[in-house]
Amino acid sequence: MKITHVTPGHYRIPLPRVLSDSTHGSIPAFEMVTVCVQTDAGIKGTGYTYTVGSGGSAITRLLADELAPLLCGCDPRCTEQTWRQMWRHLHYVGRGGLAGFAVSAVDIALWDIKAQAGGEPLWRLLGGASSRVPAYAGGVDLHFTTEELLAEMDDYLAQGFHALKIKVGHDDLKQDIERVAAVRRRIGPDVVLMLDANMRWRLDEALRAVKALRDFDPFWLEEPFEPDYEEAHATLAARGIPIATGENLHTIAEFQRMMDRGGVSFVQPDLTNAGGVTGWMKVAHAAECRNLPVSSHGAHDLHVHLLCAVANASYLEVHRFGLDRFLAAPLTLEDGCAVAPDRPGHGLQFKWDDLEAFRIASGDRSQA
Repeated sequence: MKITHVTPGHYRIPLPRVLSDSTHGSIPAFEMVTVCVQTDAGIKGTGYTYTVGSGGSAITRLLADELAPLLCGCDPRCTEQTWRQMWRHLHYVGRGGLAGFAVSAVDIALWDIKAQAGGEPLWRLLGGASSRVPAYAGGVDLHFTTEELLAEMDDYLAQGFHALKIKVGHDDLKQDIERVAAVRRRIGPDVVLMLDANMRWRLDEALRAVKALRDFDPFWLEEPFEPDYEEAHATLAARGIPIATGENLHTIAEFQRMMDRGGVSFVQPDLTNAGGVTGWMKVAHAAECRNLPVSSHGAHDLHVHLLCAVANASYLEVHRFGLDRFLAAPLTLEDGCAVAPDRPGHGLQFKWDDLEAFRIASGDRSQA
C-alpha cells in the first residue's frame, strides 16, 4: 500500500457562544486543519488538528509544502517509520510547535488507514484495554457570570456527566473562591470537580490559591503554571494537590522531564499537537512506567480511542470545542462514560458539505 495524495484543509469555526479562559481571553472561534491521505488501495484516512484562533495557515502550508511531498510513495501502515521521517524532516524548524501540529494531523490519518486496513476500530488495534472510559465536561467559562456558570453545570449534569471542570485564574482570587464555592454547592459532594488555571499563576499566587480552594475538594488543579516551570509544578504538587498538565507540552522529552521532576499527577497529552496517535501512545506508556494515569485535552472524538486502548486511563475531557455538529456519529455517553465506537479506523465521518461554509481558501489571510 502506498500514499498517493495528501490534501490539507483549513477552516475557521465560530463557537455557539464566546468562551474564555485566563490566558487566551475571549475565544469566539477556533481553527481546524484537516488532512486527507489517499492510498493506492482505495483506503482514505482523515486527521485533524486545531488552534484557538491563530497559526492555522502556517500549519496548512507545512502540510502542503513539506509533508505532502515527503509522504507520497510511503507505506501508511509503517507509522513508526513515517512518524520519525516527518519529525526529523521538520526538527530543525520545529521540535514541537507548529511542526508538531502538522505531524500530528498526518499521523492520525495514517493510523486511521492502518486500522481500516485491519478491519479494527482504532482503540482495539492499539491495545483494547476497555470499550469505555469515564468522561468529564470541560468548561471554558472564566468570564461567565455565576448564574451562567451554574446553568452550565446544570446542563452538564442533565447530559449525564458525573465529573465537571471549570476555569479559575481571575485577577482577584476572591472571585475564584466564590465561583468554586457556588459550583460545589450546586453539584454536591459526590460529583467530581476539576479546576483549570490555564497557566495563569506565579508560584506564590498558586500556593495562596491552593490553600483557599482545597476545602472544595478539587480532583485536580490543571495548568497552574506555564509548562517550562517544572520545578514550580513539583513544589506545588508536593503540597498534596494533584496537578494535571500536558496540553502545552509537545515533545516526549518534555513530558518525561515533567514526570521525572514530580510535577504532574495526571498526564494530559493532546494527540493533535504532541505527535498524533504515535506520540500520545509513547507518552501514555511512559506515564504507565512511572505509575501515573493519563488523561486527554480536547479532540474527544479521537481521544476516546486512545484512552480505551491503555491500562492507565483516567478521565476523557469532553471539550467545548467539540465537532459534534459536523460529525455523522458524535461521541456516545452512557452513565458518565464515553463509549468507543466499533467502526473500523477512528470512525470519524465529517459532514464535509456542512464544513465547507467555514473553509479558508489558500492565501486568504483576512479570515484567519
